[in-house]
Amino acid sequence: MSLTGAMTIDVEDYFQVQAFADVIDRESWERWPRRVEANTEWMLEALAARGVHATFFTLGWVAERHRGLVRRIVAAGHELASHGYGHQLVDRIGPEAFRADLARARAALEDAGGVAVIGYRAPTFSIGPHVPWAWEILEETGHRYTSSLFPVKHDLYGTPDAARVPFRPAGSSLWEIPLTTVHGFGRNWPCAGGGYFRLLPYAAYRGAVRHLHRREGRPQIFYTHPWELDPGQPHIPQARLSARFRHRVNLGRMKTRFAALLEDFAWDRMDRVYADLLDPSRPC
Repeated sequence: MSLTGAMTIDVEDYFQVQAFADVIDRESWERWPRRVEANTEWMLEALAARGVHATFFTLGWVAERHRGLVRRIVAAGHELASHGYGHQLVDRIGPEAFRADLARARAALEDAGGVAVIGYRAPTFSIGPHVPWAWEILEETGHRYTSSLFPVKHDLYGTPDAARVPFRPAGSSLWEIPLTTVHGFGRNWPCAGGGYFRLLPYAAYRGAVRHLHRREGRPQIFYTHPWELDPGQPHIPQARLSARFRHRVNLGRMKTRFAALLEDFAWDRMDRVYADLLDPSRPC
C-alpha cells in the first residue's frame, strides 16, 4: 500500500533556528549573510525535476526580503503557507503578540505571493493543548489548518500525549494536522523529518513510513528546512555543543537523501493531501 504524503518545507535561514536563539538575537539577523534564497532554489529545482509539489511554510521576515523567491514558489505550483513572521515561540509570546505576528506574516506572504494563505506551522511546534487560545486566534485570522503539533517527547518541543491524527479543537472549524509519528513500545516515535531524519539511517525512515501506510492506512507528513541541505553555511561557535551537533549532523548527506525521498514515495501539497478535511462545505 502506497499513499501520497505531504511534503513540507519550513522556509527560514540557518541563523533563525531556535537552537541558536540564545546566542543570535533577532536584532542581529540583518547582519548575518542570508543563504535561504539559494538553498530554497535548489529545492525548487529538485522538486520540479520529479514533478513534486509541496507546501512552503514561509517566515514573513523572509518573504519581505525575498519577494521574488515567494513569487517563484507560487508560480511553480506550490502551496504558500505561514511560518509566522519572526520565528517566535507561540507559547511564550502570548495571545496579543501572536495575533500581531500572524497578521504581519500573512500580509507579507500574500502581498509577495498574490495568493491566499490558509495554512500555518508554529515555530518549533510551539502549539498544543497548553495554549488553546492559539487555535482560536488562528481560526479568527482566517487560517483553515495548522500543522504545528508534534506528539513526541523532546527537550525543545513536543506533546507526547496529544492526538496523532488530524482533529478539530473543540468548537472550531480549524484543523490541527499533527506531525507524523509511529507508535510502538508504549510511546510515539518521530517519523516526520527534521534532525531525526538526518541522524538516523535513511532505511529507518523508509521502513517507518511503509509501516504507517500498511498498518494505519494514512499518509505521512515530511518536513525539512532549506538550511538542512547546506553544509557550507557558517558555523556558530558560540552556540552550545549539543546545539551545534543537532544543527549540523549529516548536512552533507541531505541532498542525496532528499532526492531518494522524492523517488521512493509520492508527495503533494498539504492542502491537496488533506483536501477532504479542508473542504469548506464539510460540517464542523
